[in-house]
Amino acid sequence: MLAHTGHASAMVILWWALIPLLVLSLAGLLLLTVASLVRRLPSWLPAAWTVVAGLAVLVSLVPLWDRVQDEGPRSYLAGAVAVDGSVLFVTGLLAVAVVATALLARPYLEREDLPGVEPYVLLLLSAAGGVVMASANDLIVLFLGLEVLSIAVYVLAALHLRRIQSQEAALKYFVLGAFASAFLLYGIALVYGATGSTALGRISAHLSSAVLLEDGMLLAGFALLLVGLGFKVAAVPFHAWTPDVYQGAPTPVVAWMAAGVKAAGFAALLRVFVLTFGSWSGEWGPAVWGLAVLTVLGGSVVAVVQIDVKRMLAYSSIAHAGFLLVGVQASSERGTAAVLAYLGAYTLLACGSFAVLTVVGGTGDDRHGLDAYRGLAARRPWLAGAFAVLLLGQAGVPFTAGFVAKFGVIAAAVEGESYWLAGVAMLAAAVAAFVYLRIIVAMYLEGDGDHEEAAAEVEAAPWGPRLVITVAVLLVLVLGVVPGPLVDLARDAVPALVGA
Repeated sequence: MLAHTGHASAMVILWWALIPLLVLSLAGLLLLTVASLVRRLPSWLPAAWTVVAGLAVLVSLVPLWDRVQDEGPRSYLAGAVAVDGSVLFVTGLLAVAVVATALLARPYLEREDLPGVEPYVLLLLSAAGGVVMASANDLIVLFLGLEVLSIAVYVLAALHLRRIQSQEAALKYFVLGAFASAFLLYGIALVYGATGSTALGRISAHLSSAVLLEDGMLLAGFALLLVGLGFKVAAVPFHAWTPDVYQGAPTPVVAWMAAGVKAAGFAALLRVFVLTFGSWSGEWGPAVWGLAVLTVLGGSVVAVVQIDVKRMLAYSSIAHAGFLLVGVQASSERGTAAVLAYLGAYTLLACGSFAVLTVVGGTGDDRHGLDAYRGLAARRPWLAGAFAVLLLGQAGVPFTAGFVAKFGVIAAAVEGESYWLAGVAMLAAAVAAFVYLRIIVAMYLEGDGDHEEAAAEVEAAPWGPRLVITVAVLLVLVLGVVPGPLVDLARDAVPALVGA
């Protein structure tokens, strides 16, 4: 994984490797252009266009995957961009998240009487930024991808114009995100000062061969890069924005933030730290170890005292970031493959879970207290059963994809002899399970008296959320019983540096 391949390139454009990025970006720009020229588009068209774009990306990845597996990783555009198995794997996760978010967004926008074109344009452009992040072979390209992804999400968070919580969430996310971007940019500058390059392959070759007499600048660069990317993946202590933004932002947007943004952020973490700085893992490894401990414990413990289900899942998302950091800390092929498999499972769990919240939230998107779920099984048994499966998957119960994901990262930590970290992760998993069981108990064992009316107001799921929930539940169960396809894909997708 850490060896350099010999496919360096001059200013060559591999058009076949750019197909997913071109589909997403051109689909967004074309939709924006048509909407500005045509006074009234059919209400179904923007959502259908976005879903077709996401499915087109998924279809295009099949021949690209075969080509990369046969020919090996490549770099192009003077080595600034790379294409390997991990790039295609994460691009596929982003496409899945785009399709799911678009299916959730249409009934949500109609229910809330919100604009029906701009969210899809922003979603497509944000996904294009995520693809750039995942394929970046240069720190400057990584920063540009991060900004494209983030700026679109800032606007998406403020989408609900009549909810002050949505505006507040967007402002918090924007201000803190600007600070995180500044940290990342300063980190890039310090790494450049220490190594003389922003190209990942050249940085890695320099660090593995040169002896730095003064490494303070490099270590400071490591720290600032970790802060910037740690904010994006909601690692403690850079997580303060997460519960407020998740609670205030429109629920379909939160599904994209939990699935797509997290996948792009961890793809960048793997490419920068595990690949590029792999020879210096002894220096940055303890910091990631500490972040992983704080994140799994902080997310799990604080979630216990929440009474709002959306905030519960926000802290749950933080805890999942901690488990992913356990795999990053291993700094090995097994750890990287476990992180990719975890991202695959969590994409399904997050999209399905927030699809349920989109339905239960009702008009106004404000019915997310635990009381709204009391007795849900008696009134919407299908919805409650699907949510129970997804919550058990997030808890890591056997025969679900969540168990396969958690087992993989903990096994990678044990293989790397991080026994204490593995023990803390298992303890945090037990604590987090209590959070999910609280919701399940409320749905199945409560619901009498004052809570009955709140549960009765839950409307039947529209076909879009129903499709997302059904597919997510089926895949979570199938991959839990037959994990081979996911594990094999993740193992084949372990990234490699190119263009050294």
